[in-house]
Amino acid sequence: MAAFGGVLVIMALWEVASPMRRLSAGRSYRWPSNLGLVAFNSFALRTILPLTAAGTAAMAAEQGWGLFHYLSWSDWVSGLITIILLDLAVYLQHVLFHAVPILWRLHMVHHTDPDIDCTTGLRFHTLEIIVSMGIKILVVGLLGPPVWSVIAFEIILNGTAVFNHSNVRLPGSIDHLLRRIVVTPDMHRVHHSVLPVETNSNFGFNLPWWDWIFGTYCAQPFMGHQRMTIGLKAFQDARSVRLHWMMAFPFIRQDSNDAVLRRRQR
Repeated sequence: MAAFGGVLVIMALWEVASPMRRLSAGRSYRWPSNLGLVAFNSFALRTILPLTAAGTAAMAAEQGWGLFHYLSWSDWVSGLITIILLDLAVYLQHVLFHAVPILWRLHMVHHTDPDIDCTTGLRFHTLEIIVSMGIKILVVGLLGPPVWSVIAFEIILNGTAVFNHSNVRLPGSIDHLLRRIVVTPDMHRVHHSVLPVETNSNFGFNLPWWDWIFGTYCAQPFMGHQRMTIGLKAFQDARSVRLHWMMAFPFIRQDSNDAVLRRRQR
């Protein structure tokens, strides 16, 4: 939590000092909802799931579960491989949430944010958070990794999610070098484009390599970072920054949503 809070504060200050884009909705409307969703998700996760990914790793160590308990590798080798494999699992999960309609209904809450900044990286529907944790628990149980590596991965994942969603300006040369080893804000911003072909690219959160390997990499948005539209076409209205609507979006029929938009546009 200390690492997460520190990264959030640093990126928020950086956004104020050197923003990449001008926000359309503003922080006073979006931040209470995005951060409120984070608080609710944290409470729901601890209430509903008895185990975390790190807790599963501790249980696997006690019971001798998982692949790494049958291999004579050092903790450091097993730990580093765990971090890489968990990152691959998050990438594949992200692709799955875009490809499967019922999962997309949950994940689209993340994409309905009309702006992208450091709080967007925390904006996920509660049910998606629960499903995501379930997938991590399954992967950790199968691997049986060192506990420290799972904790390290969670810290890295939270930190990079805040970083690569941030509305910060990076010099092109630095961005070019950084995106060889980590997903940068310019790289991930493409994923939040309103254009479907760009929404379905750049799925990585930590490592950029999976997008290169699996052919989902898109270097730059077609309209450029300043002119591109963020979000989803069907949710370009005030509901996208209201917490109660964010919770309800997965359960709204698309045709009824379009009717609401048409009435608002008259």
